Amino acid sequence: MAGTGQVLFIQGGGAGTHDEWDNELVDSLRRELGNGYEVRYPRMPDEDDPNYASWSAAIRREIAALGDGAVVAGHSVGATILINALAERPPERELKMIALIAAPFVGAGGWPGDEFELPHDLGARLPHGVPVHVFHGLQDETAPPSHADLYARVIPQALPHRLPGRDHQLNNDLSEVAEAIKLDDRGPVAQE
Repeated sequence: MAGTGQVLFIQGGGAGTHDEWDNELVDSLRRELGNGYEVRYPRMPDEDDPNYASWSAAIRREIAALGDGAVVAGHSVGATILINALAERPPERELKMIALIAAPFVGAGGWPGDEFELPHDLGARLPHGVPVHVFHGLQDETAPPSHADLYARVIPQALPHRLPGRDHQLNNDLSEVAEAIKLDDRGPVAQE
């Protein structure tokens, strides 16, 4: 791979999440990606009480600071706000991949909540041609695994990854996320 790949990781919500929970996910991702990747991990405003307006504004600022070809990833409610922000206003930067990790689905069949409710045509609103990977642990007791299926319904291009034995934090192991990023770096596989 030429140069350094950029990954922007958006934390989940809750008191202490940045420093006491999702930092372990970021450490795993950095370890699994190895050299050649820069993983940015900004602190979101008011992490103990996430709201769409302040978090989406912070996410847009962070994306604007990236180069073209970056990966954006979010965990838990951070992923829900990330995907909503991308659908609401496509980024000026060209993205290589979107990764949703243990993302609660807000809307019909998922969690209630007007502020984060996802549009029914979410997939059509996302940047064209950018793969969307949805990673969800099958032992997730925070956001039920069925939420991955709800995302797959509204994002037809989504690639769901259902991970047996993994909890809401994916047992602090983002090896599958790193592998998807690395595979995407290799480009399309030639068909024979």
